[in-house]
Amino acid sequence: MSDTNIKMDRAALAEIEASSARRHAEFCQAQLALDLTRGKPAADQLDLAGHLDGALQGDYRSEDGTDTRNYGGLRGIIEARRLGAALLGTPVEQVLAGGNSSLTLMYLFVETAHLFGLGEQGPWRDDPAGPPKVLCPVPGYDRHFTICEQLGIEMVNVPMLETGPDMEAVEAAVRDDPSVRAIWCVPKYSNPTGCTYSDETVARFATLPRLAAPGFRILWDNAYAVHDLGPEPQALADLNALAVEAGTEDAVVMFASTSKITFAGAGLAFLAASKPVLAAFEKRLGALMIGPDKVNQLRHARLLPDLDALRHHMAQHADILRPKFAAVQDALEQGLGGTGFASWTRPHGGYFVSVDTLPGLAREVIRLAGEAGVKLTPAGAPFPYGRDPEDRNIRLAPSFPPLDDVRRAMEVFVNCVRLASARQGLGEQGS
Repeated sequence: MSDTNIKMDRAALAEIEASSARRHAEFCQAQLALDLTRGKPAADQLDLAGHLDGALQGDYRSEDGTDTRNYGGLRGIIEARRLGAALLGTPVEQVLAGGNSSLTLMYLFVETAHLFGLGEQGPWRDDPAGPPKVLCPVPGYDRHFTICEQLGIEMVNVPMLETGPDMEAVEAAVRDDPSVRAIWCVPKYSNPTGCTYSDETVARFATLPRLAAPGFRILWDNAYAVHDLGPEPQALADLNALAVEAGTEDAVVMFASTSKITFAGAGLAFLAASKPVLAAFEKRLGALMIGPDKVNQLRHARLLPDLDALRHHMAQHADILRPKFAAVQDALEQGLGGTGFASWTRPHGGYFVSVDTLPGLAREVIRLAGEAGVKLTPAGAPFPYGRDPEDRNIRLAPSFPPLDDVRRAMEVFVNCVRLASARQGLGEQGS
């Protein structure tokens, strides 16, 4: 992201303010109803998985003979676990295949660690080091923060860099404070910045638990593992293998899902962990359920039987998403490039573009956009407790609307940034 820094005189700012105000009034009169709030797949992406219906053709038997229509199998069927292993890059024996939501698995895992403990590790809430804290790279994923807030776990911000979390800050936090129990991560095409953690960052994560108190967890939410926009995916180093080498594999807990691969509301979720950690979590899971929807697991395995099938499927997703992300970049560059009004990310995958306005303007830009009929994610959403200390970050999610709507929404958004920035600049120069 480039720096934000206005380099215009008062006359230039006044001209931008006047023209942007006129356009804003026109947008308001047009009664638009556009939405860039959530990173949902569009209907034509969901259509790509239409073959899920009828995939079983009356054959409900898993390859090991399991009748998937019946009870049992807390870890899921082997075919589904194999798919999860391919997504997460872990051995299949370390994978649990669940229902349609990785968020549910994340919540249950953190809740288990906090309230019940995992194996020999006692509950976080009873730790003599004090009330637990979780590190949160920011800007980050708001639903991670909601989990902690629901459970009353304190969150500590750490800066997000182009290479991933600021590891100097992360290492200092776990070394100096034994009440830090975990860190949230979206390591590939991170939400919302779109960055992929560098090899050095992943290597430092592998040794991070050595600096932390016993039972520290790396919550590795690899939600966009195969969600590339171009033909050359960004590579993510293998944390699992590095952790095994470092002897820290019990600290690594990985999550993924097919929510943006097949049907968002009817997909599969996966959790991968070392054998003792997985066994401890499975014991807790056994109190909540008898088994997941194995019929849905089997039909996913039939649709996506191997990595080649998965890559082909995701290439079709990329063909749909690529023009929308290009439209966002074109609008930002044409309307804001060289102005110093904003900086933004240029992701190679994932579902979001992160924009930083001038400090103090995110809420105003979002308010103006709402006035003009464009819904944006609330200001502060990518930060714990909804508080962006600089009030400047805005997350754009262009995946769901049709391409023409994305273009129109971006016209409004860019104009709102220009209007708010010019007004702020005029106010500062006039003071």
